[in-house]
Amino acid sequence: MLKKLILLFVLISVISCKSELSKKDEALFIAKGNEITQASFKELSSNLMAQMKLGGPAQAVPFCNVQAMPITSKMAEKYNVTIKRTSNKVRNSKNNASERELEIISKYQSLLNQGEELSPIVEINNSNQKHYFAPIQLNSKCLSCHGKLEEQLSVKTDSLIKSLYPNDKAIGYNDGDLRGIWSIVFKN
Repeated sequence: MLKKLILLFVLISVISCKSELSKKDEALFIAKGNEITQASFKELSSNLMAQMKLGGPAQAVPFCNVQAMPITSKMAEKYNVTIKRTSNKVRNSKNNASERELEIISKYQSLLNQGEELSPIVEINNSNQKHYFAPIQLNSKCLSCHGKLEEQLSVKTDSLIKSLYPNDKAIGYNDGDLRGIWSIVFKN
């Protein structure tokens, strides 16, 4: 009986130790997550801006439709992580948010509504992996494809978007709005 109690205590201790990060580990994974999101954002935005310069949204939207996920996958492979950009208003249904991601988005939106600064979050997921979340806020460059219809977003661009993403919900934003989150899972 005593052996069973000791084994149970050890098992509970091991499980509980793995469910929380030390402040040092949290800071380390926030730094790694920040590096990955910045590099991924730079790769995505530089490619997208090049397409915008070539032909505006008519050139950039089809490029994004075909190339955004492969670019993100390439960056995930480079850093040995999974990378997802998701939202409560997705454009591409392949990016639908999980229940936990929706909770994080809601938390960030609440903080933003209160005028608070949005910071990355790192936690341990159900698979005992480090999971990094960071907000994605829009800037004015994003509004030609994500802004308000007939204000920043033209009817022509909206029609093109809807032809490629029939269930698009990713419009109606203003500069500084929360567009969604980065969701990165570290594989080791």
